[in-house]
Amino acid sequence: MTDHSTALRPAPATPPADRRPDPRPDTVRVAKARGSRAGSIAKHTVLILLSLVMLYPVLWMVVSSLRPDGHIFDNPSLVLNTFDTENYTTGWSALQRPFGVYLANSAIIVIGAIIGNLVSCSLAAYAFARLSFRYKRLAFGAMLVTMMLPIQVLIIPQYVIYSQLGWINTFLPLIVPKFLATDGFFVFLMVQFIRGIPRELDEAARIDGAGHARIFFQVILPLMKPALATAAIFTFIWTWNDFFSQLVFVTAPDKYTASVALRQFIDPTGQSDFGALFAMSVVTLVPVFLAFLFGQRFLLRGIATTGGK
Repeated sequence: MTDHSTALRPAPATPPADRRPDPRPDTVRVAKARGSRAGSIAKHTVLILLSLVMLYPVLWMVVSSLRPDGHIFDNPSLVLNTFDTENYTTGWSALQRPFGVYLANSAIIVIGAIIGNLVSCSLAAYAFARLSFRYKRLAFGAMLVTMMLPIQVLIIPQYVIYSQLGWINTFLPLIVPKFLATDGFFVFLMVQFIRGIPRELDEAARIDGAGHARIFFQVILPLMKPALATAAIFTFIWTWNDFFSQLVFVTAPDKYTASVALRQFIDPTGQSDFGALFAMSVVTLVPVFLAFLFGQRFLLRGIATTGGK
């Protein structure tokens, strides 16, 4: 006798093809992991090679500063066969004054430029970001236009003005303009940062009776530390490495900066002391390297928060 309940029972439904379990999940997962690992290794290998290519001139300069002057250009490799520090002792006292004098001159200009940019640019940025005044957009646009003017266009009228003021052969042309918010890049950087700060903080301080000065110094300025650190680091690097404007405005040998003093090791009519030049170049590069090393965290934070707000 036939079992009708068994005959009428529906057959189990076959799952769709897209819902069926992967017959080889482990194999596919392992293949993807290997492909990802291989791609990561290739990417890092290319980045390391490119970094070595970019760092080669600096590394070669450091190695060449420890070679005898007559054998610097004989070997382009980074292998140091002889360790000679004579270039450093020779370069330190090769010019009219010890090289420390030129480093001190650069330090004076850099400190003045940093203080001037932090004070003036932060005040100008607060005015553009928080105050309402006539022709505000026009002034902000004019400030942005100054960022597009090359130094070669401005250097002649600046020299005429500073010459009439009697500032040539002094540090004033390199420091005083920084207190007038002439670096539009830092003004724009701080404006973008202040615009990311909630206005509710200003309104709460204003309810407590605070004016613009108190709001700036007690509310806005403490929150601007990343932007201020970024401006300070960039000002230090750009001012320390500046050559053109320092060469134009400072012509007295006793007021030479480090970048201008390095040029004195090159004699177009005679023999140049490349060993001393490379040695003092390494000495000049150390402050920039330390500034970027210790300020990298603040630099990245300032750029990231400014661009993300």
